[in-house]
Amino acid sequence: MAEGGAGPTKRPVIVAGMALGVVWAIALVWIGVTQVPLPIFSLLPVLAFSFLGPGIFLMLLIGRLAQRRFFDDAIIDGQPFADHSGAEIDQRVLTNTVEQIVLALCLWPATAYLAGNAGPGLVATLGVGFLLARLMFWAGYHLSPPLRGFGFAATFYSTIAALVYSIAHWAF
Repeated sequence: MAEGGAGPTKRPVIVAGMALGVVWAIALVWIGVTQVPLPIFSLLPVLAFSFLGPGIFLMLLIGRLAQRRFFDDAIIDGQPFADHSGAEIDQRVLTNTVEQIVLALCLWPATAYLAGNAGPGLVATLGVGFLLARLMFWAGYHLSPPLRGFGFAATFYSTIAALVYSIAHWAF
């Protein structure tokens, strides 16, 4: 068995989730580019609002962690969370979500610009997709850690697929 207990029964679940995340990413980019017609002059407001979904998710997660601390005497004073507890899983989800948001903050503005007329629809769709994928990541992590693969991949690969599309659109 590999380090960390990721035995042979977990990898297929993770790989399936990641493969579905790739499909999600491609579909999300296609929807954003072809099905969400927003005028190019709206790029700045749309870009600003595209981070509303990620922000709402952060708010939910931070609120849940605060609630856990308030109602649990073992962690109310800021003690570390017990290994594999619901609170520790939420903390892991929060950490990964912050990483994903920083990546989005670094890449979505250029993605929107390089995509030309499709940019506003693309980043608006990325924002909604981010919120949905993170909710699935959070739920999957609590149900069974290998199930988090889809939510992670759907978030990460969507940002990458949108950037690749935008660079190709700009270059060609």
